[in-house]
Amino acid sequence: MTTKRLWLLLALIMTASFAVLGLQGREIHRLAPPIPAQVVDASGGVLFTRDDIQTGQLAWQSMGGQQVGSIWGHGGYVAPDWSADQLHRESVALLDLWSGREYGTLYASLDAERQAGLKARLKAEMRTNTWDPATQTITVSNDRAAAIREVKSHYVALLSDDPALESLREQYAIANNPVPDAGRRDQIAAFYWWTSWGAGTNRPDSDITYTSNWPHEPLIDNVPTSANVVWSVASVLLLIIGVAALVFWHASTKREDHVVVPTSDPLGSMKPTPSMKATGKYFLTVIALFLAQVGLGAVTAHYAVEGHDFYGFPLSEWLPYAVSRTWHTQLAIFWIATAWLATGLYIAPMISGHEPRFQKLGVNVLWSALLIVVVGSMVGEWLGVQQVLDLNANWWFGHQGWEYVDLGRFWQTLLFIGLLLWLVLVTRALWPALKSPNAAKPVIMVLFLSTIAIALMYAAGFMWGKHTHISMVEYWRWWIVHLWVEGFFEVFATAVIGLLFVRLGLVRAATANLAVMFGTIVFMTGGVLGTLHHLYFAGTPVSVLAIGSMFSALEVVPLALIGFEAFENWRHTKAAPWVKLYKWPILFFVAVAFWNLLGAGVFGFMINPPLSLYYIQGLNTTATHAHAALFGVYGMLGIGLLLFCFRGMSRAEAWSDKLLGWTFWLLNGGLLMMVFLSLLPVGVVQAFASIEHGLWYARSPAVIHSPLVETLVWMRVPGDVVFGAGAFTLAIFAARLVIGGLKPKPAIDLPAEPAVQPAE
Repeated sequence: MTTKRLWLLLALIMTASFAVLGLQGREIHRLAPPIPAQVVDASGGVLFTRDDIQTGQLAWQSMGGQQVGSIWGHGGYVAPDWSADQLHRESVALLDLWSGREYGTLYASLDAERQAGLKARLKAEMRTNTWDPATQTITVSNDRAAAIREVKSHYVALLSDDPALESLREQYAIANNPVPDAGRRDQIAAFYWWTSWGAGTNRPDSDITYTSNWPHEPLIDNVPTSANVVWSVASVLLLIIGVAALVFWHASTKREDHVVVPTSDPLGSMKPTPSMKATGKYFLTVIALFLAQVGLGAVTAHYAVEGHDFYGFPLSEWLPYAVSRTWHTQLAIFWIATAWLATGLYIAPMISGHEPRFQKLGVNVLWSALLIVVVGSMVGEWLGVQQVLDLNANWWFGHQGWEYVDLGRFWQTLLFIGLLLWLVLVTRALWPALKSPNAAKPVIMVLFLSTIAIALMYAAGFMWGKHTHISMVEYWRWWIVHLWVEGFFEVFATAVIGLLFVRLGLVRAATANLAVMFGTIVFMTGGVLGTLHHLYFAGTPVSVLAIGSMFSALEVVPLALIGFEAFENWRHTKAAPWVKLYKWPILFFVAVAFWNLLGAGVFGFMINPPLSLYYIQGLNTTATHAHAALFGVYGMLGIGLLLFCFRGMSRAEAWSDKLLGWTFWLLNGGLLMMVFLSLLPVGVVQAFASIEHGLWYARSPAVIHSPLVETLVWMRVPGDVVFGAGAFTLAIFAARLVIGGLKPKPAIDLPAEPAVQPAE
């Protein structure tokens, strides 16, 4: 197929995919669980108001939000899922009230027949929708109102410094007195109740809840829907068909002879431009942020066994779990994105042979801006969680409360401005190559378009405000986490790697063109609409479940041939003696292929089918996928790109393959140990608990702080130590380069014309 047809196919796929994604966003907005003007009991007494619920959401966000437990399965893993916890506590309170009144004992003490009768009454009470659109009111019975008040008092005490609940706070890794304002505590409890109401109440004229019967709660018969089962089976069938089709295509495609590799390094005579050399500070910053992230990861993991202390030291008084987890997840995005952004700044002049005026100044200004965003947002998040800021100031400068988009709106705005500046800097350096005819033009165009998408797609983070419905916040948030991080950044990286191999003479330009174009098409076919698989149970309609399950299955299809990619990358290291100079950067790309298969493929599909995710959303099975995919794929890729750029800026005598060998095996070995000794086994234990008893139980201290799970958490330490040693050897490697002088190698200047292969 010609590249022209591939461009047309890509344009059609992207247009259709975003059209459907937009239509689904409209449906989510239209059918989201309503936020009532008031919640009243049968006597007319007001329990909550809309202002209570919306302000409670803001207050929950200010204490860390999705870093302190989760809502509808999205967030942290140590504290409960508050929607599931509220639903279960309220159900038990109501059953005990009825049981005590009618039988003089607790519900758990009744025989099976009496329990069944009360359970049937509970299901009718909880699942019947009493929302009145005309008055914007939800009405509950007086008995249910009493149960609601009982659960509310529990949460109000939990979020205070009540000594009776100090042990529970420690098990949840919530600092003592996390919300000093009593009014905010009341409002947070109102928000928790509303999220559980959406999870336990049937949609109008339907027998399934607003969250498609999630979470699993046997007391009210919250079990998988028929659509959940059907679309799960359909997604597996589509995966099998897709893999078969891709294997057939690969087997029937004509393979070109191996390229004749140059006798010497084509980049050996390149002299980095001033702006290229200026990116060195970016890569050193990447390593510093990586080290900080690894350290915070160890602290965050330890909070799962000592919720207030770090080996006896009362760390939560200064660094609560909500802050350490926020910084740990946010720094992962910061250092990986910085590595990729710096690569774009480095490679653009290399491709075009053009150094625009004041390019170095722009690169330095952008680096300073990135530091301001990183440090400023981290300080703001600490102040927000410590409740120093009021809710409005917290929104702008503190903690937004949304995982991976935690930084306040002010810092978020500065980051977006920085991305626009990056787009300008890359474009002006890349422009001559875009205008000149050359054999690698399609790959350069993919690189350019992905650069535009990276800069502009972050604008999705501005599509919600302080009081936006949480279903819509989740919709837009996953545009950033899935489309921005996992989508367009990956296309950008694919194009960069293709161009690097072309410049090294290891791949023909025509081969790279087809590979990058075809890979982009296959990935984006499932990737755009696959975003919806994160939203199955976020107060969304069944259509989201159907589309998300099918297209997320397609995301896994290209990973079936990932072994070929890994082999081709490994084969490049054997192409010629001089390629050994790039051995370890290329081997990091091989590691990317391995983790793509395991982390994104195996562990990703483990949680993708709706029936699977119904039981294990919000458990450590998700953390297993996140660690293996985020670092295994994007982190390893960032390090590989970093090393490629270091290779061109550093002196040969300062380069240490031995240190890089240690780094490679320690990072990969440590990540494997972390996943298989701790994260995955904990997730499996929780999965059994969720299936047998309900999600509330899988996230309860009875499971999370059971001897078995705490032992498995401790089993993470060896992997953390090995992984941390890999980060340390990478830092030593970089220090050697600095000490040796990150100076250009004596060589000729870049040619005035684009340094890519001429058109044939």
